[in-house]
Amino acid sequence: MNRIYIAGIDEIPQRCTLEDNDLLQVTIVCPPGYSSDINFAIDLLRPGVELDLAGLYFCTRGERQNFNITVRHMVGGATSHQLFKGILGRGGSAVFDGLIHVAPGAGKTVATQENHSILLDSVSSSETHPQLEIYADDVECSHGATVGALNADELFYLRSRGIPEEEARRMQILSFLSPVLKRLPEDRQKFLLDRF
Repeated sequence: MNRIYIAGIDEIPQRCTLEDNDLLQVTIVCPPGYSSDINFAIDLLRPGVELDLAGLYFCTRGERQNFNITVRHMVGGATSHQLFKGILGRGGSAVFDGLIHVAPGAGKTVATQENHSILLDSVSSSETHPQLEIYADDVECSHGATVGALNADELFYLRSRGIPEEEARRMQILSFLSPVLKRLPEDRQKFLLDRF
């Protein structure tokens, strides 16, 4: 099952359980021009189920995006992957609070959580608080986060090939966002990119 939610357009559920479907793919998008508080909790209740959760957020006009994401592995043998990517500029800010909880007895769990942000200026900010609560043995769990700027060497390379600076920056941003952006249908990609 594949679900796409765009803040400001779609109602984003706050709680979800995964027990009947083999795979649930959820993509949450916070487009430019909207500030959002996203609270999303999901419980994995059967061995063999898989959650693929991704998020894309833009804070390029002073917006503030808050994410509180909780994934609870209540039984062993389930898998979850989270990948969030954000672009922040012009005083935009984001806070990402993420929790992977592995319950007692939920061995053979595989869970990953990543949040990566690019700051386009010095007045924007991104805070990331990834957390693991593991109460079982024999699990594979990881989390990671990065906050940085566009790569100056890549920008120089693109400009040395005759690409104007603004277009080169846009190419870098699209490349960074690509793992999540490509999950969206073309009309939703166009909706986002026309507003960016």
